[in-house]
Amino acid sequence: MEKIRKCWQEEKWHIWLASIFLVIYVSPLFILGENSHIRVHDNLDSNIAWYKVLKDSGQLFGGINSVIPQIINGLPRYAFGTEFSGIEWLHNLFPPMVAFSISQVITRVFAFLGMYLLLKRHFVKLDEAFPIRVWVSLAFALTPFWPSGMLSTLGMPLALWAFLTIRDGKQTWKEWLTIVLLPFYSSFVLGFFFFLTAMGLLWLRDLIVKKRFNGMFLSGIALMTVIYLLIEYRLVYSLIFPEEPTNRDEFVESTLGFWSTFRLVFKNYFYGHTHVMTLHTYVIVPLSFLVFFFLKYREKGLLDKRFLSLFILNFVLSVWYAFWFYKGWAPLKAHVSLLRTFNFSRFHFLRPLIIYLMFAVGAYILWKKGKWGKYIVGICLAAQLVVVFSANNEIYYRDAGTPTFKQFYAVEQFKEIADYIGKPKSSYRVASIGLHPAIAQYNGFYTLDTYNNFYPLSYKHQFRKIIAKELDKSPSLKSYFDQWGGRCYLFVAELGKHYEFKKTSKVQIHHLQLDMKVFKKMGGEYIFSSVPILNAEEDGLHFKKAFDQKDSAWKIYLYQVK
Repeated sequence: MEKIRKCWQEEKWHIWLASIFLVIYVSPLFILGENSHIRVHDNLDSNIAWYKVLKDSGQLFGGINSVIPQIINGLPRYAFGTEFSGIEWLHNLFPPMVAFSISQVITRVFAFLGMYLLLKRHFVKLDEAFPIRVWVSLAFALTPFWPSGMLSTLGMPLALWAFLTIRDGKQTWKEWLTIVLLPFYSSFVLGFFFFLTAMGLLWLRDLIVKKRFNGMFLSGIALMTVIYLLIEYRLVYSLIFPEEPTNRDEFVESTLGFWSTFRLVFKNYFYGHTHVMTLHTYVIVPLSFLVFFFLKYREKGLLDKRFLSLFILNFVLSVWYAFWFYKGWAPLKAHVSLLRTFNFSRFHFLRPLIIYLMFAVGAYILWKKGKWGKYIVGICLAAQLVVVFSANNEIYYRDAGTPTFKQFYAVEQFKEIADYIGKPKSSYRVASIGLHPAIAQYNGFYTLDTYNNFYPLSYKHQFRKIIAKELDKSPSLKSYFDQWGGRCYLFVAELGKHYEFKKTSKVQIHHLQLDMKVFKKMGGEYIFSSVPILNAEEDGLHFKKAFDQKDSAWKIYLYQVK
């Protein structure tokens, strides 16, 4: 008993130390504020601007068929997600950068708590192995998750703790409260659909193998699923009662040949995916192979079987992810719209949970082998913490040369542009070249271009007429727009798929060919370009003025349609 008490005292000290590290990790967001460097892709270029547009529109609780007029002459309200999402409320209550920072803290705290509870209750139970529980949990909590995903992946350990406890028949109100509340700070289609499917398969396995109909476990799965469907009622309604086809109906994902697919398996296995980065390449992968080959030559116990199951599942998820893009699927997807509009490859979103469980269980196996095992585990835990700390937003994106939040949205510069135009923003439409339209949207301009996963297919076809000649110049841009189209941008062949030409850029456009008659017919009057257009007059554009501002990453060239 004295030994247990002493271990718990040491464990609490480690928890406090881990908490201090977590505070240090998120502190740049609060110290630097809008001067922070944060993720651009699928964050600054989209979600953060969407939250602000929705807030400014006053349509948070808009009707089921309401539209947001600021984007593409009326973007359906359902494209902005549910009003019952916690991150929507944060962005309605606080300025964008403050909301982002608070969300980071919430997500990382509950990621740490969830992984710690899961390991302590179900996977790493030995009192003396508390360093594994604490530091694996911290490493997991500091992974560079996709910000708007919230707890969609980082909340899975907390959910698994609750479900496994219920499965064992040892649940309390805490597990049920977890199941009820998690859907309000996570996404069904970007994480928990796949998690709940996995829980359903686990329940089915118990039924077939153990002949056990676990009613409480099944009730938990059903309860969480129903809550998600109620929260995501806008999405459910749009799928059941579609008013018209959306751009997702033209998605063409399955284009890879066999060998390209084979390579993608291992790329995903070793390096992960941008939306669910785990930073497992240099520490966790070598440790997992060490444990795998160590187990190969000995009799396997329950702990070892768990590790092997996790090891195999981790690889299977990468195989599934890669083969979703194999061209052999194309004929089936062409006939089943659900396979085009819903991305089933995202079962790999389970990998952060699987990888860090494998890390913990593998470390636990080595820990129990004596001093040499503890020595290896200690080195690996320290090394993984160095890896995740090095990927801190402020370190990574500053080093990459990306703009700060303030430089990216350039509020003062776009206010100057609005004042120069001198008309109500709702009275004209704009589009951007070499620049994300999210920047203009964030600053209140009404845009014909956008980055959205859901918008009417008819609009995509109409907008395409503007950029048709530019797409014809570039096969890669043509397939990018026609087979996906999430980025409904004014693509220019000379620029390619680049949308962030900073003021230091020397790039110029020499042969722009946009259909300005169509642009004007759709309400377009101005173009914001981050690079000069040398043949503007030939293409029906009149240069008005260049705008520069010290706190902006861009030099904006303002053009007006003749």
